[in-house]
Parts: sequence; structure tokens; C-alpha cells
Amino acid sequence: MATEAVATSMAEDEKGRKPVAKRWRFMPLLLIVAGLGFGYAMGWHRYLTLDFLGDSRLALKAFVSANPIAAPLGFTLVYAVAVAFSFPAASVLTIFSGFLFGWLFGGLLAIIGATMGATVLFLAARTAFGGFLKERAGGAAARLSQGFERDAFSYLLVLRIAPFIPFFVVNIAPAVFNVRLRTFVVATLIGILPGAFAYAWLGQGVDSVLVAARRAGRQVAVGDLVTPEITIAFAALALVAALAAVVRKFWMRAI
Repeated sequence: MATEAVATSMAEDEKGRKPVAKRWRFMPLLLIVAGLGFGYAMGWHRYLTLDFLGDSRLALKAFVSANPIAAPLGFTLVYAVAVAFSFPAASVLTIFSGFLFGWLFGGLLAIIGATMGATVLFLAARTAFGGFLKERAGGAAARLSQGFERDAFSYLLVLRIAPFIPFFVVNIAPAVFNVRLRTFVVATLIGILPGAFAYAWLGQGVDSVLVAARRAGRQVAVGDLVTPEITIAFAALALVAALAAVVRKFWMRAI
């Protein structure tokens, strides 16, 4: 009787802990949402614009020159935090990086910061939703989940290269489809390389555009810097990655 009572008590404790654990699993994602709302309430998003860069370019350049170690480390951290909290400023921050540090070093800093922030958001989403679709969805959704898991690297690579889907969406979706962390990090790191260096290159030459915009009395936008040639290049890169995924799939079937 005593053994049965102990077993019953343990089972009840386990049942009581499960709802609590389910509630706590959403905490990281809730913190990110709260942080995003707090950032907007504090007006921090105004510092992640080309207008701020135009107003503060001389001061920022002077700060970078005076702090050759702290400046790149701080920038990388700011970039990671902005991505983790889903501020829509990845392209602008990459332009910042090229302007402040040059296209090569700035591009590398942007890649590191973006990968770090994306990984934090991915882990938060996986904690909240990991396995949810796989366990509860059926039919087409279940097949999509299985297909994404089988060829997640190729899918992610295409989504990262093509800048047509919001960056934060591509950070969250793989977590819902139960993609492995290693696959997510490697595909993100490789996939954002072309875009990071392209936008950093734009940033390296952005000074003249900012000065011209200020003289004309208008705001400058990312669209003023992105040429049709760069847009076509991104589309071509995404097409190449997609074709590679298709060829790989048919090759594996043939084997």
C-alpha cells in the first residue's frame, strides 16, 4: 500500500509539473516580444536608420577610430541583439558596418552578429514550438515538415540567399519544423554571405549618397542604394541554390 501511495503521489507531481513546464517554454519568446516592444517604446529603432547614420556619421567614424577593439565588438553585439529581438534593421545595420569598418571587415562583423542573433531567436522559438507541428499536424503539413527536415540545409540556403522573406520569419520557421541547430547555423552562416558583403559594399560608398540627400533636404532609404543589378544578382544566387537542391534530390533518388 505504501508503495502504491508513493507511486500515485509521484504521478500526480509529474502531472502537475507538465503544465508548468509547458507555460515556461514560452518564456524566452515572450521575453523577445517584450524586448521588441520596449525597444520601440524607448525609440531605439530611430537609431537603426540611414537618417541617423547621415546625422552622426562623423561622430561614429571618430568613435571607431578611437576604439579599434571596443567598436567592432560593440557593433557585433548590437547587431546580434537587434536580430534576436527582430528589429527590422538587418540591411541597414549591414550598411552601417560597411560604412564604419569597410566592406570586408564590416561584412564579417555583420555575418557574425546576424548569425548569433538568428540563433538566439531560433532557440527561443524551438523552446516554445519545437515539435508542435510534427506532433499535431497531419496531411500536407506533416509531409512539409518531414520534407523540410530531410533537406533543411538546401531550403534554408535558398531562403537566406533570397532577400524576399523577412529575416525573422526565416529564423522562426525552421524551429517550428524541428530543424537541427547545427543545420540552421551553418545554412544561415553560408546563406547570408552574399547579401552581407553586398550591403557592406554599399555601406562603404554610402557617404556621398548621404551627403547628397542631406543637401537635398530629403530622407535617404535603402532603396536609394540598392541597384537593379544587385537585386538581379540576389535572385540569380537564389535560383542557383534552388537548382542545386533540385539536382541533389533527383540524384539521391537515382542512387
